[in-house]
Order: sequence, then C-alpha cells, then structure tokens
Amino acid sequence: MACPHLSYRESDADHDFDTERAYCTVVGRFVQPMRADVCNERYGLSPAADCEFYRDHHGLAWDESGAEAPGGGDDSKRSGTENSGAEES
Repeated sequence: MACPHLSYRESDADHDFDTERAYCTVVGRFVQPMRADVCNERYGLSPAADCEFYRDHHGLAWDESGAEAPGGGDDSKRSGTENSGAEES
C-alpha cells in the first residue's frame, strides 16, 4: 500500500506546476522523486521500513525491524563532515 502521507499537488501558494509534484504531509513540503519512489513502494521499498519521516511520525524505532537508520535523506541536517575528503592514515 502506498504511503497515506503522500499526495500530489499541481501548485503551491505561489506557483502552478506543469506536472504534479510529490508532497509529504508529514514534513509539510514537496519531496524529491526518489523519496516518492519509497512512498509508492517502488523497487521493493516500503515507507514503514525505509522512510525516516514515516517511521518517526508513527513512533517506529529503527531497531524494531532490524533496519538501520538511513544515511539521511535531508541534506539540511547533515553536518558536512561525513564526506569531507580527508582520509584517515
């Protein structure tokens, strides 16, 4: 079953779009097409198992299903140190 928190919108408060865009009601913003793939259960993905927004909203801990937390889908939360280019000796 596709994520109940995903909708497609043809506009926002300021713009009309040529095509519908994926909107996540949990985070209250438009999401990237790759995230919508998770929402729509494409490629064997599932919101309950693979989406941190869905899991957090429903109070699901990552260790309950044996799944690891994803590397982070929201670039605004990254510290920038994960791939700083520095190598350990």
